[in-house]
Amino acid sequence: MLRPAHDPKPSLITMRRRPSFTPLTLALLPLLSAGWASAQTAVAPPAPAASAAQPDSKPASRPAARPQPAPAKADPKAEQLERVEVSGGASETAQRRASTASKIVIGREEIERFGDASVAETLKRLPGVTTGGRPGRGGAPRMRGMGAGYTQVLVNGERMPAGFSLDDLPPEQVERIEVMRAPTAEFGARAVAGTINIVLREALVKRNNDLRVGSAYEKGLWSPQFSWTRNDTLGEEGSGHAYTTSVVANRGSRMDDVDTRITTLNLADRSSSVIRQSGSSESTRDSLNVNARVQLRLDAGNTLNFMPILVAAQGKSSSAFTQVPGRDYDQVQTEGDNQFRMGRLNGMWMQRLSDSSRLELRGGIGQAKLDSRSLRQEWRGTPGALMLSKRQDDTTDSLDRSWNLASKLSHQLEASEHSLVGGLEAEGVKRDQTRISLVNGLPRPELADYGDELQASTLRLAAYAQDEFQISKQWSAYAGLRWEGIRTSSDAANYAVRNNSSVWTPLFHTVWKPNEKSRDQVRVSLTRSYRAPDVQNLIARPTINPQYELDPDTGSYPDRAGNPDLKPELATGIDLAFERYLSKGGVLSVSTFARRITDLIRNVTALETVSWSGTPRWVQRPRNIGNATTYGIELEAKFRLDEFFDDALPVSLRSNLSLFRSSVDGIPGPNNRLDQQPKATANLGADYRMRGLPLSFGGNLNWTPATTVQQTPLLASSSSRKLVGDAFVLWNINRDIGLRLAASNIAPLDYSSASVITTSKLQTTTESAGRTFTNWQARLEIKL
Repeated sequence: MLRPAHDPKPSLITMRRRPSFTPLTLALLPLLSAGWASAQTAVAPPAPAASAAQPDSKPASRPAARPQPAPAKADPKAEQLERVEVSGGASETAQRRASTASKIVIGREEIERFGDASVAETLKRLPGVTTGGRPGRGGAPRMRGMGAGYTQVLVNGERMPAGFSLDDLPPEQVERIEVMRAPTAEFGARAVAGTINIVLREALVKRNNDLRVGSAYEKGLWSPQFSWTRNDTLGEEGSGHAYTTSVVANRGSRMDDVDTRITTLNLADRSSSVIRQSGSSESTRDSLNVNARVQLRLDAGNTLNFMPILVAAQGKSSSAFTQVPGRDYDQVQTEGDNQFRMGRLNGMWMQRLSDSSRLELRGGIGQAKLDSRSLRQEWRGTPGALMLSKRQDDTTDSLDRSWNLASKLSHQLEASEHSLVGGLEAEGVKRDQTRISLVNGLPRPELADYGDELQASTLRLAAYAQDEFQISKQWSAYAGLRWEGIRTSSDAANYAVRNNSSVWTPLFHTVWKPNEKSRDQVRVSLTRSYRAPDVQNLIARPTINPQYELDPDTGSYPDRAGNPDLKPELATGIDLAFERYLSKGGVLSVSTFARRITDLIRNVTALETVSWSGTPRWVQRPRNIGNATTYGIELEAKFRLDEFFDDALPVSLRSNLSLFRSSVDGIPGPNNRLDQQPKATANLGADYRMRGLPLSFGGNLNWTPATTVQQTPLLASSSSRKLVGDAFVLWNINRDIGLRLAASNIAPLDYSSASVITTSKLQTTTESAGRTFTNWQARLEIKL
């Protein structure tokens, strides 16, 4: 088993700087508790109907809802900025409050606040969301600590193709982020943990022309950034036609340490051996993102929208490290490069059939090409007398072509409070892939039976119906039913795959208020969701690990292959939440969730007799291993300080704390958790816009504790804690020019990960560690 983070025994991980996270936990818990208690006291008396910034959907009530005006000599610019902040916050809070299914909406101001380089960095501050990778490096988002397909990520309501990464999506192109903690019939049920829908910039009937130029700096490397966004009307004034276009170009440069130790312990005689690898790696990635939206308003309230998206990215990486003592080599050099190109055109037609009915038709076509090449060279000897012993060259070229069609019919029943929606969806993806693997310039004979060419396709069909209705003035509900079927097939030498699956998912959400004007409400959701295996997990073609011989006894570096017999995971869930909406747009909430998962998919390493080797080899495959349970509680407090103290500064405070637990049946405890799920995550942040001065500043502290997961009876893995501090300062030089300074990963900590494989004879521990660094950023923001 892995040693806990506080184990006093020296190791590559524990010898590094790793102070206890207990003070942070103790600081966060009283803050949230105190905030909740003060809210109970401060908001107990009923607020007047015209309170400040009350989230009200009626525009006419907003002027009356503003706080008392400042004295006549107050700075008009400062007053104007304050109005923008309040109304924007109220709009997002109003959307959250009005939604029957639990939804958190993050608007432009919050997205832009810290000047993040990617959307992935922005998401880590949201309640219950964690990211993979080193601190300050973004990574795939995980709601409730659940990644690897449990969190559904959409862009404009659509899934993106393989190879697309949120690290390539800059915040400047995002209008808002919608976080749904439970699945809905319309957005799909492939959301066991929840859904993150990223909505790109929308076409508004107003002129806007923004230019942003800046650069980030980390460990001696510069990463320049450029973005331009233009929004304007089309045609004659008053036509309602509008467009927006956004262009973002940036370069990301990184340098990391490579420090790995592999310890093999013989359980019989307690003898051990150690292999140490140390060196460094460097990478650069250039990307260009272009997206636009054209909105045409036609007769009778009908609209037509076109949304093109273009992404071009190219990355290069290299590493060099030495191995002591040398087993099959003494030094290794690697080089890699990849190119990603994606083009997509989406269209949407909205037809008003009557005063109570509307038809929406959506369609899209796209193509994505991902080409990658990696070169690994192993050397024997001493510095100055090295001899090349092995050269492995792998090239993979993939081309994905996709299309999708969807229709949605909405109807409001005149005689009741029922809003009916029904829809049909179809989506197809075809992949053509070529993979060539050469060792010392020659094809690998052990892969000859599998060929170099692969064709695979996926067809998804779905139908859904939902009814959102008012039971009473205090009680609303949502009932939905969705059917979804997926057919996956591939044609390749010796391993053609045919896999069909379908799932029925009933869904129910309800919201109850103690009375019609209450600021409190209770949410309940009963759902069924699922996680489908992707194409790569179904295809059985093997990938031979070039480092296999480092540990052929316990399989620390196994070969990999797919499993065409995988079944989708099914999850039955319940969500409960209590929310209190404050008079100035703040919110306090407590939510709990539970999921029971069947046919859990997990990568399992086992010794197999394989066609590509004359002896048994360790192979990692995804398998359905059984059932699992996960549950947790999520606390959130978001408010302005003057919400509770009349003389306080209007400092905006944000804090959230999420606690997660899970257990996988058949895996020995106590760490038999879902893959990558930490025990908790928390955020504490504040920002303030100064009165009388054109300055705004703020900061955020993100914490994720050290995590240990028993993945199989033989394998356990762990990662160190994350404590990431971010800060920003915005100086509005004048009405059209601003300068934003930001820092991410302030006071960086070392980051480490480890795995332990225990068999009947041997125990192999692989520990990797490295430093992390502060990322500094300066950006000039100009309104042209």
